Amino acid sequence: MTISALASFWALSMLFVIIPGADWAYAISCGMRRAVIPAVSGLLLGHFAATVVVAAGVGALLTGAPGAMNVFSIVGAAYLAWLGGQLLIAPPTPGAIDAQWAVTWVDWVAKGFCVSGLNPKVFLLFLALLPQFAETSANWPVPAQILALGAVHIINCGVVYLLVGYGSQAVLRSRPRAARLIGRLSGGAMIAIAIVLVAERFA
Repeated sequence: MTISALASFWALSMLFVIIPGADWAYAISCGMRRAVIPAVSGLLLGHFAATVVVAAGVGALLTGAPGAMNVFSIVGAAYLAWLGGQLLIAPPTPGAIDAQWAVTWVDWVAKGFCVSGLNPKVFLLFLALLPQFAETSANWPVPAQILALGAVHIINCGVVYLLVGYGSQAVLRSRPRAARLIGRLSGGAMIAIAIVLVAERFA
């Protein structure tokens, strides 16, 4: 893998990461609950799992089975819609811990993992992009190259999501009304993304 190919992938990866989506919505909501580190850790674990699936060759098998992809899409969309509904019902207040939401590191990490790991768009993006930047003529195997590219993407995600989470915490800390509004908007965004995921899959 050449340096130029790696740089091109980094730029493309960053372009996708800075586009707001379900990960952003989750990072914002967790930022207002002072749970940025565990939440982002969970998101990154989800991206890592998608990378491993693609590197192991399981991704091609899964996409070749329409029934399996349909189930995967429905489960991921249902989880996003459930989280979005929770945000609409009980939007976060800066620094507050809600009984309806997770209160331990493990819970925050698990929710973050499900947000990104069950998002079929993340999986399909990795399946479409990572193999294209791997070079069969390179000295190291393609799966290892895919893991390296995935690591670059995960670093990009970590930087952006931490900025988003801590940014929301800093900006909205003293603005509870604005925080509740942003929380509801984040919840609405999650539900909208869930609807789009299902619509795209069955259109």
